[in-house]
Amino acid sequence: MSVQNTLRALADPIRREILNMLKSGRMSAGEIVEGFDVTGASISRHLSVLKDADLIRDTREGKFIYYELNTSVLEEIMLWITDLKGDSHD
Repeated sequence: MSVQNTLRALADPIRREILNMLKSGRMSAGEIVEGFDVTGASISRHLSVLKDADLIRDTREGKFIYYELNTSVLEEIMLWITDLKGDSHD
């Protein structure tokens, strides 16, 4: 896991919103684009950054690409942040 890539991906509010949208289940690229007032190319770039950070997975079905959360990476980041924070019972 590259913490730097993950944190860079999470730094953008559009990418965080995409992750929130995917909490309810997989979505096609077109469905994701509909949720924003930016170009499809812009969303495609955001999806690429999220995928490079391993925060999402994609699956091609026919002419559609579906995206879903990669929860294992999110869990790793949460554990890392918890460990960084340290024990609060000192």
